[in-house]
Amino acid sequence: MNSVRLGVAARSAAFTPLQLAVLKARDQVQPVLLSYGRSGLKPALPPGVTATSDRTLAKSDAATGNCWLRTTGICATAALVLGLFATAVGAAEGKPLYQNDFEKAEVGKVPDDMMVLEGAFAVKSEGTNRFLDLPGAPVDDFSVLFGPTESAGVAVTARVFGTNLKRRAPVLAVGLNGVGGYELQLAPAKKALELFKGEERLASVPCTWESGTWTWLRLQVRQVKDGAWKVEGKAWKQGAPEPAGWMIAFDEQTEPPAGRAMVSGHPFSGTPIRFDDLRVSPASGH
Repeated sequence: MNSVRLGVAARSAAFTPLQLAVLKARDQVQPVLLSYGRSGLKPALPPGVTATSDRTLAKSDAATGNCWLRTTGICATAALVLGLFATAVGAAEGKPLYQNDFEKAEVGKVPDDMMVLEGAFAVKSEGTNRFLDLPGAPVDDFSVLFGPTESAGVAVTARVFGTNLKRRAPVLAVGLNGVGGYELQLAPAKKALELFKGEERLASVPCTWESGTWTWLRLQVRQVKDGAWKVEGKAWKQGAPEPAGWMIAFDEQTEPPAGRAMVSGHPFSGTPIRFDDLRVSPASGH
C-alpha cells in the first residue's frame, strides 16, 4: 500500500511551526497522540482522554493554545483544519515575550529567569504536570517576578490553583509593572475580582471561584492615547469559555512605571497555591 505524508507547517506570531498528521492511503493513519502547545509538538495525554479510545478525539483550549489529536482514521482535511485553528489562536494572541510551563524546569528549584521576592516557591510535579508551588505556610503575601521590564502594551496570563479550608480561602493574583505596580487579585472570601496599584484598590467586581480547580487570570496595561492608559483584567475557570470582554478595568492618567510581570499568592487557607503556564504577551487593542 502506497503511503502519503501530509505536512502542515504554519508559522504565526505566537507559535513555532505546526506539523500535524502522518497519513496513509485511503485516509488511514497510524494511531497518533500529539500535543501542540507554545513549547512545540510533543507526545501528551490531555485530561479526560484515554489512549484506548478508537474514536477521533480532539480538544483545543484557546486560553492555553494547546491542541490534542488522537485518531485512527482521520482524513487530511480534518488534520489541516485543526492545525489552522491552532495557528489562528496563536496569531490572535501575539508572539509571547515570555512563557514558562515548567515542563523542563528542575523540580525543587525556581527557574533561573525568575526572581523570588518573598516565599518558598519551588517547582513541583503531580502526575505528568509540573508547576510552581507556594507552600500554605507561613501566611503572608508572596510574589515572584518574571519576563521583560515593560511599562505598557503588555499582558500577563497565568493558571492558578488553590483550595479553601472551612471559611478561609487564598487570594490568587497576577501583576504587571513590578513591585508597587498593578495587580489583578481573585479574592474568593470577598467573592470579588479586584484591581490594585500597590496597596490602593482601584476597582472591584463580583466574581465566583471554585475551590480545588484551576483558574485563568489575565491582566493587561495599554496606552489608549497621550496621557491615558487602560488597566484591564479577567478571570475564568479552566475549561469554561474565556470572557469575550474584560471583566474589570481602570482608567489611568499617570504613566505606569516600568517593571516585570509577577504572580502572587496569599495562602490564607493554609494550603498550597500552584501557578502554571505563565505568559507575557503584547496587549490586545480592545
